[in-house]
Amino acid sequence: MSVHDSPPDVAASTRASAESGTEASAVQYDVTNGVATIRLNRPEAMNSLDIATKELLRDTVQKAASDAAARCVVLTGTGRAFCTGQDLKEHIALLESGSSEELFTTVEKHYNPIVSALASMPKPVIAAVNGVAAGAGASLAFACDIRVVADTAGFNLAFANVALSCDTGSSYTLQRLVGPAKALDLLYFPRTVKAEEALTLGLASQVVPADQLDATVAELAGRLAAGPTVALGAIRRSVAYAASHTFEEALALEGQMMTETGATADHRAAVEAFVAKQKPVFEGR
Repeated sequence: MSVHDSPPDVAASTRASAESGTEASAVQYDVTNGVATIRLNRPEAMNSLDIATKELLRDTVQKAASDAAARCVVLTGTGRAFCTGQDLKEHIALLESGSSEELFTTVEKHYNPIVSALASMPKPVIAAVNGVAAGAGASLAFACDIRVVADTAGFNLAFANVALSCDTGSSYTLQRLVGPAKALDLLYFPRTVKAEEALTLGLASQVVPADQLDATVAELAGRLAAGPTVALGAIRRSVAYAASHTFEEALALEGQMMTETGATADHRAAVEAFVAKQKPVFEGR
């Protein structure tokens, strides 16, 4: 039985379990009707990432990746920002205290596991960019499949402004969205790329009025969550794989993915529905 088919009390139980203890949490997690929403919740700090938040975000993204009830994942933020990357107040405090181990292992311990789980999970991922996405925050959005961006939001590859290299996968994802030359331009000369320009460049998949962001994302995520999850995950994996492999290697993986998806209950249901001229109901397996 899918989450869509769950009785109201089961769905409510799933939501209550996901939400328990998250009222004041820096990262909130909710699963409703197959859509898992991961919400950064430090609005007073522009959803910047201190160590505690990075650890919680890492664990939450990994949870969403393995959560069978989550058939589509939405990453978003509370307040005026999507995520402004590293918490520089904590960063300065660590620099001044000489805590170099905590500072310079954070990519390995936090950012890499977070973005790896986000980019590789076997289900669609949407970034609902409610406000500015800067530094690692922009990188997280770029690792998602679809970026629905509020018309008041924007992106800023802020790394060079604080004399740091890029991280959280942006060396990989950014150039695939805008091309190598433009990627270097955005990284060398950080500026806020407003929503409409982001759409033109390919950083945004869709730009909507800020007051329509939640409804737009909910409709899109609902459609994906009701889809053939295994097939969507296989498509996601195939496209990512083909970006850095030969044509022959991409064909080989396509064949493997076709075999795997052809053995799913959703494929059988879709074929039977097609023959019967009915709309298929997918269970995500």
